[in-house]
This record gives sequence, C-alpha cells and structure tokens, in this order.
Amino acid sequence: MRIISGTLKGKRITAPTNLPVRPTTDFAKEALFNILNNEWYFDEITVLDLFSGIGSISLEFASRGAKKVTSVDNFYGCVKFLDETAKQLKLDDIISTVKSDVMKYLDKQSIKKFDIIFADPPYDLDVETYKKIPNLVIDNQWLEEGGNFVLEHPSSISFEEHPNFVQHKKYGNVHFSFFE
Repeated sequence: MRIISGTLKGKRITAPTNLPVRPTTDFAKEALFNILNNEWYFDEITVLDLFSGIGSISLEFASRGAKKVTSVDNFYGCVKFLDETAKQLKLDDIISTVKSDVMKYLDKQSIKKFDIIFADPPYDLDVETYKKIPNLVIDNQWLEEGGNFVLEHPSSISFEEHPNFVQHKKYGNVHFSFFE
C-alpha cells in the first residue's frame, strides 16, 4: 500500500501478512480522492473511517491535511498497526483509533459529527448488514449537514433505491456508493 498524495506522497506502508485486510486498491483510492478533492478542502474536514483495517484511507486523508480522522475497526492487530504507523509518521495527533464492532459503534446517536464518512466492510459481510450501514450513518446523525458518506461494496449489492443515495462509481472490481 502507498500513500498517493499529500505530505507523505509515495510513502509505502507494509502491513503484517497475518492481518485480515483487503485494502482499497491504489487505482480506486486515487479515483475516490479525485472525486472528494473536487468537493472538499481536506484541511477543513473531519473524517470517520469505518472498518479501517490497516488505515489506508485514514492515512491518505491525514497526508492530505484532514483536521481529524477517527478510525474504527474490530480487529486488535489492525488498530495496533494503525496506531504504530500513525505515531511513526507523526500523524498521531490527527488519527485516533477506536477498537469496536462498527455496527455497534454506529448503533447509537452520534455525539460527534463528521464531514466525510468512509466504510469498507469485509466483502463477505451479509447483504442485510451491508444494507443497514447507510441507515445507521444517516438515521443516527453521524454526518455533518452537507456531509458525504462513501460505502465500498461488492458489485452484487445496489444502493440506488436508498433515499440518500447520490451516485455509484466503479473502478475495476471496486464499487463505491455515495450518500448525502
């Protein structure tokens, strides 16, 4: 994995092989950030990265100047790896981690709101759970007004009927659905 842009552009991050992750491809990540870059000034935003894994998306946002990034993952090894990486890269004042089951984390009224929320659940997550994620984010008010929620998902799932759905983008085998 590499950081594509920002202060750490080109920095390679190598995660231990024993972590259960499938990081977003560089191709898809670059396309996603091109879309977001046209809508946001990264130095003005707060980000929630759900199912953060080794932190590919969190590190990218931090490198591009996000004010604050909160990364949530249930796997201790991933949280520990991201904490250590953020510290090594001197991003630990920007990136904070939460070890939690994401569905339980979202299943409460948000105290804190975020400008951008990104979620990359495991592709083997059941369809019904996938379908709950946008509702939990929106109904429990995790987004700032005018904020964006981006959900990475397999091609077999469509969110086009969701009332907050805005657009779908496909990059290779990676699919993103955008919600407001």
